[in-house]
Amino acid sequence: MPFAAFPVPAAFILLGAGLLACFQGYRLFRWLLAIYGFVGGAFIAGQFVGDLGPLASAGVVVGGGVVGALLFLLVYLAGVAMLGAGLGVLAVSLFWTPENGDAEVWVVVVACLVGAIAAVTLQRYVIIVSTSFGGAWTALVGALALGGHAEALAAASGDPWLLYPMAPANGQVPFALGWFGLGLLAALVQLRGSSAARRRADDDD
Repeated sequence: MPFAAFPVPAAFILLGAGLLACFQGYRLFRWLLAIYGFVGGAFIAGQFVGDLGPLASAGVVVGGGVVGALLFLLVYLAGVAMLGAGLGVLAVSLFWTPENGDAEVWVVVVACLVGAIAAVTLQRYVIIVSTSFGGAWTALVGALALGGHAEALAAASGDPWLLYPMAPANGQVPFALGWFGLGLLAALVQLRGSSAARRRADDDD
Protein backbone atom coordinates (compact mmCIF):
# COMPACT_ATOMS: atom_id res chain seq x y z
CA MET A 1 0.00 0.00 0.00
CA PRO A 2 1.35 3.42 -0.90
CA PHE A 3 1.05 4.92 2.58
CA ALA A 4 2.10 1.86 4.59
CA ALA A 5 5.53 3.30 5.46
CA PHE A 6 4.12 6.66 6.61
CA PRO A 7 1.15 6.00 8.95
CA VAL A 8 1.69 9.04 11.20
CA PRO A 9 2.00 11.67 8.41
CA ALA A 10 -0.96 10.01 6.72
CA ALA A 11 -2.90 10.30 9.99
CA PHE A 12 -2.22 14.06 10.10
CA ILE A 13 -3.43 14.34 6.51
CA LEU A 14 -6.60 12.37 7.29
CA LEU A 15 -7.32 14.51 10.35
CA GLY A 16 -6.68 17.84 8.62
CA ALA A 17 -8.42 17.01 5.35
CA GLY A 18 -11.30 15.42 7.23
CA LEU A 19 -11.96 18.51 9.37
CA LEU A 20 -11.65 20.76 6.32
CA ALA A 21 -14.19 18.65 4.44
CA CYS A 22 -16.45 18.57 7.50
CA PHE A 23 -16.91 22.28 7.97
CA GLN A 24 -15.90 23.82 4.62
CA GLY A 25 -16.80 21.04 2.19
CA TYR A 26 -19.45 22.89 0.20
CA ARG A 27 -17.48 26.14 0.01
CA LEU A 28 -14.25 24.42 -1.04
CA PHE A 29 -15.82 21.56 -2.94
CA ARG A 30 -13.78 21.89 -6.13
CA TRP A 31 -10.56 21.89 -4.11
CA LEU A 32 -11.78 18.88 -2.16
CA LEU A 33 -12.57 17.10 -5.41
CA ALA A 34 -8.95 17.66 -6.44
CA ILE A 35 -7.71 16.33 -3.07
CA TYR A 36 -9.92 13.26 -3.19
CA GLY A 37 -8.98 12.71 -6.82
CA PHE A 38 -5.30 12.95 -5.91
CA VAL A 39 -5.67 10.47 -3.03
CA GLY A 40 -7.70 8.07 -5.17
CA GLY A 41 -5.30 8.30 -8.09
CA ALA A 42 -2.29 7.85 -5.81
CA PHE A 43 -3.87 4.82 -4.17
CA ILE A 44 -4.67 3.17 -7.51
CA ALA A 45 -1.23 3.97 -8.94
CA GLY A 46 0.37 2.55 -5.78
CA GLN A 47 -1.09 -0.87 -6.57
CA PHE A 48 1.12 -1.04 -9.68
CA VAL A 49 4.39 0.03 -8.08
CA GLY A 50 5.68 -3.53 -7.74
CA ASP A 51 9.44 -3.79 -7.18
CA LEU A 52 10.31 -0.25 -8.24
CA GLY A 53 12.78 1.71 -6.14
CA PRO A 54 11.64 4.35 -3.60
CA LEU A 55 12.12 7.31 -5.96
CA ALA A 56 10.38 5.63 -8.88
CA SER A 57 7.57 4.44 -6.61
CA ALA A 58 7.04 7.96 -5.30
CA GLY A 59 6.97 9.27 -8.86
CA VAL A 60 4.33 6.73 -9.90
CA VAL A 61 2.17 7.47 -6.85
CA VAL A 62 2.41 11.26 -7.26
CA GLY A 63 1.81 10.98 -11.00
CA GLY A 64 -1.29 8.89 -10.39
CA GLY A 65 -2.46 11.44 -7.84
CA VAL A 66 -2.05 14.35 -10.26
CA VAL A 67 -3.97 12.48 -12.96
CA GLY A 68 -6.76 11.68 -10.51
CA ALA A 69 -6.99 15.30 -9.35
CA LEU A 70 -7.16 16.62 -12.93
CA LEU A 71 -9.83 14.11 -13.90
CA PHE A 72 -12.00 15.06 -10.93
CA LEU A 73 -11.64 18.76 -11.68
CA LEU A 74 -12.24 18.44 -15.42
CA VAL A 75 -15.28 16.22 -15.03
CA TYR A 76 -17.11 18.08 -12.27
CA LEU A 77 -20.49 16.35 -12.55
CA ALA A 78 -18.78 12.96 -12.66
CA GLY A 79 -16.97 13.91 -9.45
CA VAL A 80 -20.27 14.90 -7.84
CA ALA A 81 -21.84 11.63 -8.99
CA MET A 82 -18.91 9.62 -7.63
CA LEU A 83 -19.25 11.41 -4.30
CA GLY A 84 -22.92 10.47 -4.20
CA ALA A 85 -22.08 6.89 -5.14
CA GLY A 86 -19.59 6.77 -2.28
CA LEU A 87 -22.28 8.03 0.08
CA GLY A 88 -24.52 5.22 -1.15
CA VAL A 89 -21.84 2.64 -0.37
CA LEU A 90 -21.37 4.27 3.05
CA ALA A 91 -25.08 3.82 3.72
CA VAL A 92 -24.86 0.15 2.75
CA SER A 93 -21.94 -0.38 5.13
CA LEU A 94 -24.17 0.67 8.03
CA PHE A 95 -26.41 -2.35 7.53
CA TRP A 96 -23.96 -5.08 6.53
CA THR A 97 -21.79 -5.86 9.55
CA PRO A 98 -19.18 -8.67 9.58
CA GLU A 99 -21.76 -10.93 11.29
CA ASN A 100 -24.15 -10.50 8.37
CA GLY A 101 -21.46 -11.05 5.75
CA ASP A 102 -20.71 -8.83 2.76
CA ALA A 103 -23.47 -7.00 0.97
CA GLU A 104 -24.74 -8.49 -2.28
CA VAL A 105 -23.18 -6.94 -5.37
CA TRP A 106 -26.54 -5.77 -6.70
CA VAL A 107 -27.25 -3.93 -3.42
CA VAL A 108 -23.96 -2.02 -3.71
CA VAL A 109 -24.62 -1.23 -7.39
CA VAL A 110 -28.14 0.07 -6.66
CA ALA A 111 -26.85 2.15 -3.73
CA CYS A 112 -24.17 3.66 -5.98
CA LEU A 113 -26.71 4.51 -8.70
CA VAL A 114 -29.20 6.05 -6.25
CA GLY A 115 -26.45 8.05 -4.57
CA ALA A 116 -25.05 9.26 -7.90
CA ILE A 117 -28.45 10.36 -9.25
CA ALA A 118 -29.33 12.09 -5.99
CA ALA A 119 -25.98 13.88 -5.94
CA VAL A 120 -26.43 15.31 -9.43
CA THR A 121 -30.08 16.26 -8.81
CA LEU A 122 -29.65 17.76 -5.33
CA GLN A 123 -26.06 18.93 -5.52
CA ARG A 124 -26.00 21.41 -2.64
CA TYR A 125 -27.54 19.12 -0.04
CA VAL A 126 -25.73 15.97 -1.14
CA ILE A 127 -22.38 17.77 -1.26
CA ILE A 128 -22.92 19.12 2.26
CA VAL A 129 -24.04 15.77 3.69
CA SER A 130 -21.34 13.73 1.96
CA THR A 131 -18.48 16.08 2.81
CA SER A 132 -19.68 16.45 6.41
CA PHE A 133 -20.02 12.75 7.14
CA GLY A 134 -17.15 11.64 4.89
CA GLY A 135 -14.90 14.25 6.47
CA ALA A 136 -15.98 13.22 9.95
CA TRP A 137 -15.08 9.62 9.16
CA THR A 138 -11.57 10.37 7.92
CA ALA A 139 -10.94 12.94 10.68
CA LEU A 140 -11.84 10.45 13.41
CA VAL A 141 -9.66 7.76 11.86
CA GLY A 142 -6.77 10.25 11.72
CA ALA A 143 -7.30 11.33 15.34
CA LEU A 144 -7.42 7.75 16.60
CA ALA A 145 -4.31 6.86 14.59
CA LEU A 146 -2.42 9.77 16.16
CA GLY A 147 -3.55 8.45 19.54
CA GLY A 148 -1.93 5.10 18.80
CA HIS A 149 -5.07 3.06 18.08
CA ALA A 150 -3.86 -0.07 16.28
CA GLU A 151 -6.73 -0.47 13.80
CA ALA A 152 -6.75 3.24 13.00
CA LEU A 153 -3.00 3.15 12.38
CA ALA A 154 -3.58 0.28 9.97
CA ALA A 155 -6.29 2.32 8.26
CA ALA A 156 -3.97 5.34 7.98
CA SER A 157 -1.49 3.04 6.25
CA GLY A 158 -3.99 2.04 3.60
CA ASP A 159 -7.68 2.63 3.01
CA PRO A 160 -9.65 4.03 5.97
CA TRP A 161 -12.95 3.17 4.31
CA LEU A 162 -12.15 -0.53 4.12
CA LEU A 163 -9.71 -1.24 6.94
CA TYR A 164 -11.59 0.60 9.67
CA PRO A 165 -15.29 -0.30 9.31
CA MET A 166 -17.65 2.25 10.80
CA ALA A 167 -20.50 -0.23 11.19
CA PRO A 168 -21.42 -0.46 14.91
CA ALA A 169 -20.00 -3.91 15.42
CA ASN A 170 -16.95 -5.43 17.07
CA GLY A 171 -16.93 -2.80 19.82
CA GLN A 172 -16.94 0.17 17.44
CA VAL A 173 -20.17 1.76 18.69
CA PRO A 174 -18.29 4.78 20.20
CA PHE A 175 -16.67 5.41 16.82
CA ALA A 176 -20.06 5.24 15.10
CA LEU A 177 -21.62 7.65 17.59
CA GLY A 178 -18.69 10.05 17.33
CA TRP A 179 -18.85 9.90 13.53
CA PHE A 180 -22.59 10.61 13.48
CA GLY A 181 -22.36 13.44 16.01
CA LEU A 182 -19.46 15.19 14.27
CA GLY A 183 -21.00 14.70 10.84
CA LEU A 184 -24.38 16.06 11.95
CA LEU A 185 -22.81 19.11 13.60
CA ALA A 186 -20.72 19.82 10.49
CA ALA A 187 -23.73 19.43 8.18
CA LEU A 188 -25.74 21.93 10.24
CA VAL A 189 -22.82 24.41 10.21
CA GLN A 190 -22.44 24.07 6.44
CA LEU A 191 -26.18 24.40 5.77
CA ARG A 192 -26.35 27.54 7.86
CA GLY A 193 -23.24 29.01 6.26
CA SER A 194 -24.33 28.26 2.69
CA SER A 195 -27.82 29.67 3.34
CA ALA A 196 -26.32 32.89 4.73
CA ALA A 197 -24.04 33.17 1.69
CA ARG A 198 -27.02 32.75 -0.64
CA ARG A 199 -28.96 35.46 1.18
CA ARG A 200 -26.02 37.86 0.91
CA ALA A 201 -25.73 37.11 -2.82
CA ASP A 202 -29.45 37.78 -3.30
CA ASP A 203 -29.17 41.07 -1.40
CA ASP A 204 -26.27 42.17 -3.59
CA ASP A 205 -28.34 41.48 -6.70
